[in-house]
Amino acid sequence: MISFDKALNTMISTAKTLGTESCFYMDAIGQVLANDIFSDINMPPFDKSAMDGYACRQEDLAEELKVIEVIAAGQYPSKKVEKNTCSKIMTGAPVPEGADTVIMVEHTENTSGDTIVYTKDKSKSNICYLAEDVKKEDLVISKGTCIEPKHIPILASVGATNIEVFKSPKLAVVSTGDELVEPEVSPKPSQIRNSNAYQMLAQAKALGIEVEYIGIAKDTKESTEEMLLKAIDSADIIIMSGAVSMGDFDFVPIVLKDNNIDIHFHGVAVKPGKRTVFGTNDNKWFIGVPGNPVSAFVQFEMLIKPLIQNIMGNSTKTISYRLPLAQSFKRKKAGRLAFEPVIINEDGAVQFVEYHGSAHIHAITYAEALMIVEADKTELKKGEYVHVRPI
Repeated sequence: MISFDKALNTMISTAKTLGTESCFYMDAIGQVLANDIFSDINMPPFDKSAMDGYACRQEDLAEELKVIEVIAAGQYPSKKVEKNTCSKIMTGAPVPEGADTVIMVEHTENTSGDTIVYTKDKSKSNICYLAEDVKKEDLVISKGTCIEPKHIPILASVGATNIEVFKSPKLAVVSTGDELVEPEVSPKPSQIRNSNAYQMLAQAKALGIEVEYIGIAKDTKESTEEMLLKAIDSADIIIMSGAVSMGDFDFVPIVLKDNNIDIHFHGVAVKPGKRTVFGTNDNKWFIGVPGNPVSAFVQFEMLIKPLIQNIMGNSTKTISYRLPLAQSFKRKKAGRLAFEPVIINEDGAVQFVEYHGSAHIHAITYAEALMIVEADKTELKKGEYVHVRPI
């Protein structure tokens, strides 16, 4: 059994991208940039008015000003602003030559048909200056960025409508166990509905990758191997849920080895998810997770998700926070790194949800984060700061 950090580093060290492809920028949400994006223009591309008002000279603000033209957005000024003159200007329109200030309409009064006076003592420039936001050839989005809606206006503004992204891996999930039935089936005594597969498929889809559910393998070596081979034909990342422990029907580690998959580890010093298995072969990645749903959820979040992100070329860093405990915490024994479902209360403190163990998937429904309990800790005091990872 290895430490969580060693397991995570081992998995990430095997990750490699799967090539690149061209993608229309509006279809790129969840995809990862394979190249840096540079601006092809200055932004703003000219000195522009930040508001509706009058473009004039700061030194003339105490004088009566003659309006010499009206400049609409999208229209280029035709006249130069000179002493005691101004141009009426709309938000976003180019500031005319000679003007160094735009005064707000509501801070002016008309004295005749084409003259105004400023009713305040002084004014800010109210001008957005040429290239003050971005200069031509500036880097605007870096390679390795996972495209989100906030990146779309940047891509649009620099004309990057077709971008190069890393190809996303395809992920397949196999469940194991004679006790499992599909969610639409009413379970008989001794049966349970299969939630693990759909939980992990949803977690993977949230990362923007294609997923496929292979089905439920029976508790035989032959059925487990059959499902594994179907998954290998279909996907780059294969997750098998259940049958990873030391019982008579735990065939996943056996069939992985029988199919020449290099097992990097079988057992991680974590709770929940101790019996997690990881292997690789021929540009494919194999993960076996315990059948208890909280174990599967947590190991996907903590180990499988970083692996997928690295295969996607995603440079996003894992976010965690240090927050105080709203109540004390105790557990029976140390020895394994633990992940406890928690919420963050209105005071910004960590509060526990009702949690009965790795089969209690309802606890995850209400949780906002996982609290990390170091392997050597059995007790944490109220007010003590702990690391929490949003989920």
